Amino acid sequence: MNNKVLHRHQLDQATRIVVKVGSSSLTRPDGNLDVDQLAHITGTLSAAHQRGQQVVLVSSGSTAAGIGPLGLSGRPREMHLHQAAAMVGQSRMLAAWESEFAKSQITIGQVLFTAEDVVNRRHYANAQSALSTLLSLGVIPIVNENDAVVTDELRFGDNDRLAALTSHLVASEVLILLTDVDGLYTMPPKFEGARLISEVHSMRDLDAFEITAHGSIVGTGGMRTKVAAADLACSGGVAVLITSPENLGRALAGEPVGTWFHPTGRRTSARKLWLEHAAQVKGTIIVDGGAAAALRRGGTSLLPVGVFAVAGRFASGDLVEIRQMDGTTIGRGICGFSSEELTRIAGDKDTAHGLRPVVHVNDFVRVRAHHAASPE
Repeated sequence: MNNKVLHRHQLDQATRIVVKVGSSSLTRPDGNLDVDQLAHITGTLSAAHQRGQQVVLVSSGSTAAGIGPLGLSGRPREMHLHQAAAMVGQSRMLAAWESEFAKSQITIGQVLFTAEDVVNRRHYANAQSALSTLLSLGVIPIVNENDAVVTDELRFGDNDRLAALTSHLVASEVLILLTDVDGLYTMPPKFEGARLISEVHSMRDLDAFEITAHGSIVGTGGMRTKVAAADLACSGGVAVLITSPENLGRALAGEPVGTWFHPTGRRTSARKLWLEHAAQVKGTIIVDGGAAAALRRGGTSLLPVGVFAVAGRFASGDLVEIRQMDGTTIGRGICGFSSEELTRIAGDKDTAHGLRPVVHVNDFVRVRAHHAASPE
């Protein structure tokens, strides 16, 4: 799907959009759902759906919706309480969305992701196929991270990034990030002199401004996570709008509300972006100069003979980082060996001959170079 939406006044022409709504927009400070806000968002998206636009909704709020029923004072920091709140709140969130969309005779489908689902090639293909099928059937997918089963070591981190990755997964033209302010400001809007930034053509446009990481008492993000998500989406050719739920209808009509981020790159492989951004690496592979040069040229797999050293403990199928001997990162990929197996055969031409690749070219993505400290 080509992106025909390059400017905000063309948003009403978008064929497919992803909308992310955060916890602060869906829940009251006491942790209970804000039913009026939820009804407003649902009504606006229902109208877009009935105009023929395909909508994917990335919904936070499951953990926040569990805070009140469990009698918690705020968003839990302990993983076991976080998961308990998500288990209680997820059904409440989905039931609320289902009830509101049913008023417009619209069917929804729940899609819960873990990072593992999108790093594994087969799981990734299944996720892409499932979302495509739901959209073709006129269903609005409700996407969230599966907070009930995730761990600190393997999670997306925030739903802004999940929304950006989902926009690539479904080949969306536009990503709309809804937040509790009406856009990105030159400084926190509570300060005098803060002004709305209407358009962003490049992330360099924001270098002079203060972008905070603070979110609400029930959320995990802040404006910084939204800008990072916008950067990720725009780099793959998806336009992004940050605005408030109150402005959603005007935004979908193409009116100049919120902050519009222009696409900065072309469409690229969605799975490559998932590999680069969706999960934490489990270990590091150091390669020799010949292997490093070949990987940078592209079109080749990493073979055992090119491996110089292995750091960390990982299993076959885990995501690893690949570095040059000076510590510079080359890319990430799915490793075909465990760390123990790879340590035994690394660099041994006789033993390694004829073995499968360490990282297949289809499971490798180059990343923007940065220098990392040498592993211990």
